Amino acid sequence: MIAKIKGRLTQLNANLGIVETASGLSYEVFLTPTLMAENKLGEIIEIYTYLQVREEEWRLYGFSTQPELRLFKLLLTVSGVGPKTAFTIISYSNIEQINTAIKNNDFSVLQKIPGLGKKTAMKIIVEIAEKLKSEVELDKLFLSDEDKNVLDALVALGYKVNEARQLLAKIDKNLPLEEKIKQALKYKT
Repeated sequence: MIAKIKGRLTQLNANLGIVETASGLSYEVFLTPTLMAENKLGEIIEIYTYLQVREEEWRLYGFSTQPELRLFKLLLTVSGVGPKTAFTIISYSNIEQINTAIKNNDFSVLQKIPGLGKKTAMKIIVEIAEKLKSEVELDKLFLSDEDKNVLDALVALGYKVNEARQLLAKIDKNLPLEEKIKQALKYKT
């Protein structure tokens, strides 16, 4: 396992960099936008890495911090999320945004990431939240399909997700869908 690399960033092509170590060994590493912004060609770079081993190729993914690497590995535990998707999520977001999205069951943050649909975003939120039970209020996570529709309707009407959740929490769960939306609108005015 290659856990960490320290060396000179000698080449950069899009998000693929080549890092040459002091021993002369060079590694091809996928770099996050944060790493590319913080380091220039010719500078010494120190990165935490994840090695993906496949039959046809090996890939190294580089991260600027251990929490980024931990989040990447946590994303890999979600069924249907591979290294490429996990790396894209970390590249287009930051740890705080993702943690907040998970804690608030706000899949819209993940939906903004290219190539990530609503179902995958929801799956990531739910599966990671289950793994982080101590840090997440699970009663906020699991909504009925009808309540999810109410949330979606309120968000479509211009409410922020957290605001829509707060309104939904005030409404009687036994009301029909249309009535829940009407009640939520009454609370806001």
